Amino acid sequence: MLWTIFVILLVLWALGLATGATLNGFIHILLVIAIVVVLLRVIQGRSIA
Repeated sequence: MLWTIFVILLVLWALGLATGATLNGFIHILLVIAIVVVLLRVIQGRSIA
């Protein structure tokens, strides 16, 4: 579930960069939050999937 959300946010972020319309940085904030959550889970040794 978390991995799916991470991938979706990554795609939306890439599309936002390509079009230049990133909703005032909102997608970037979501991407950073998703990366932090994934990294925390990996560091804690839990499965991402």
